[in-house]
Amino acid sequence: MPVNEEHMLFHAVILLAIAVLTVALSRRLSFPPILGYIIVGMIVGPHGFSLIQQEENIALLAELGIVFLLFAIGLEFSLSQMIAMRRQVFGMGSAQVLTTAVVVYLLGYLAGLDTNTNIVIAGAFALSSTAIVIKQLTEQSEIQSRHGRATVGILIFQDIMAIPLLILIPALAMSSNEDGALLSSMGIAFLKGILVVVIMHLIGRHLLRPLFHEVASAKSQELFTLTVLTVALGAAAFTEEFGLSMTLGAFLAGMMLSETEYRHQIESDIRPFQDILLGLFFVTVGMIISIDVLFANFLQVLALTIAIIGIKGVILYFVARLFKKEPGVSARVSLSLAQVGEFGLVLMTLAFTYNLLPIDTGNILLTAAVLSMAIAPFLVKFNGQIARFLHKESYTQGHQELESDIAEQNKHISNHVILCGFGRVGQTVGRFLHSSNEIFSALDMDIKRVHEARAAGEAVFYGDASKQNILHAAGLERAKIVIITFSDYHASMKILRTIRQLDKNIPVLVRTLDDSHLNDLIEAGANEVVPDTFESSIMLASHLLLMIGQPPSKVLRKTRIIRKDRYRILENFYPGEDDNPSNPLQTHQLMKGIIHSALITQESFAVGKRLGDMPFEQLQVSVDAIKRGHVRGDKPSKETKLRINDHVVLSGLPEDVDKAEFYLRTGSLPN
Repeated sequence: MPVNEEHMLFHAVILLAIAVLTVALSRRLSFPPILGYIIVGMIVGPHGFSLIQQEENIALLAELGIVFLLFAIGLEFSLSQMIAMRRQVFGMGSAQVLTTAVVVYLLGYLAGLDTNTNIVIAGAFALSSTAIVIKQLTEQSEIQSRHGRATVGILIFQDIMAIPLLILIPALAMSSNEDGALLSSMGIAFLKGILVVVIMHLIGRHLLRPLFHEVASAKSQELFTLTVLTVALGAAAFTEEFGLSMTLGAFLAGMMLSETEYRHQIESDIRPFQDILLGLFFVTVGMIISIDVLFANFLQVLALTIAIIGIKGVILYFVARLFKKEPGVSARVSLSLAQVGEFGLVLMTLAFTYNLLPIDTGNILLTAAVLSMAIAPFLVKFNGQIARFLHKESYTQGHQELESDIAEQNKHISNHVILCGFGRVGQTVGRFLHSSNEIFSALDMDIKRVHEARAAGEAVFYGDASKQNILHAAGLERAKIVIITFSDYHASMKILRTIRQLDKNIPVLVRTLDDSHLNDLIEAGANEVVPDTFESSIMLASHLLLMIGQPPSKVLRKTRIIRKDRYRILENFYPGEDDNPSNPLQTHQLMKGIIHSALITQESFAVGKRLGDMPFEQLQVSVDAIKRGHVRGDKPSKETKLRINDHVVLSGLPEDVDKAEFYLRTGSLPN
């Protein structure tokens, strides 16, 4: 048996064990998991402790990780979003990518790199990390800010440009770099690419939607997941047979499916495969990096890293200024995107596979690229402070003008409502307030929405409601209530904490998508939290009761009781086949609790026992009802004795309900 096959399982165990420790530590230190995986590769690889001498054992799985990454990005690709942000996407994005690629190419030419290597490096270094930047901006609630929207627009264009670059790598490998050979190979590759796009479009339009409709109608999670995997890998194999990168097919398949109603379910199904296999890809990247090369060329690697961040940062800054962004905003955009991204690593890794990058030179460049990614989270996190330091006068002046405008417009009002967020929910609340002759002042971070609303005479202002100065300018000390209408939990928590630092007593009403963070928001200082899912259920039930003849006073009393009890009566649900604990979209719901009916059989310990004699309180489970024959008795007395064929309706967390059912059956508690 070959050595690599003999030790494959052992290698996998080593990888998983070290990955668990490293990624757990990365999470604890708020370090990007991507970099954790790269460190794992450096540790176990031939250039580290040589626990794995050759990376071929996991190379195939790593390639599949790239396939699923591109498939997932294709699912996220939104044509409507791209059109809505066309100025940032096609304007700023194209200017940044083209300028960066040309500058890097010229520098490579001066350094004596050959044409193929130069093209790969120029393309790779022009791209930034979508995964790191989007995650960090989201956690900082800056996605909808001016610099956040500009950053996202540029990232969208970079993701689009990654596709022709993926086509380009095999074309460069086929060319011998002789006269006309490079252009000929590139031309053939792009013609193939166009043909593949057309074929995939036709397949997506006429085959994929009907296929997934048929599969979904079977109501089989296993069949649905198998179909997703088949489509993703089939598309990858299809483009590979054409002599193109298999990642291109995966991206196109994802893009085709993004327009269907099954997009979100497909995302949840593919996520576990993508995360694990993509982690293996970054492990293989780390295995390529030589620690010896890093130490031997430390100053060179450090200089390259600084050069990458410096050159990209300067280009991004001037591109943003060219598109009339303020100096502070331009600086924040440049700091957010100054690193090399995961697509850059993919391109460089493919270049190694096709022998387009010399090992020594490529190792140094790859190490510098990874180091720039390691620095990226900190640049994004402190982009505001750095921009304020670089442009103190204009930055301060801009914020003072913003605050002065809000303060001037709100100086004569009092006893008003402050709306944090003026999206659809905020606008609906505003209309109710306006029709009730209540004064309100709204704060929002979407500059276009603010301009539209201000032009229409609405009291809406551009400002970050998590900043103390903005809340002061909006008259927080004179307001009678604050309502936070954002669906973003991180943004709501940030605003809530700021409000409570300024005023401990003002009532705060918070809107949230569901009840998964309800207790956290209340502990942070919210007086009331309104989950969208529960409120829609209450409204639907209320309309139903009124339509079937229930007295309005009775309906109103029921809804008031539910809200007063903070929706506790609605927390637990009967789980169905679709309620899968491994599904990240449903985990929060199952963690809130289930309702389960436990049958008392002749062999059950609980036969003849009183409800009050059983440890339901200790197990944190409640008995909602007992169904005996065709009669259901809600809220049974503790004196009730259980009989054979009784159905005991239990509610609580899934694991607690299981323990209670086990006790009813055996009379003992599970270990």
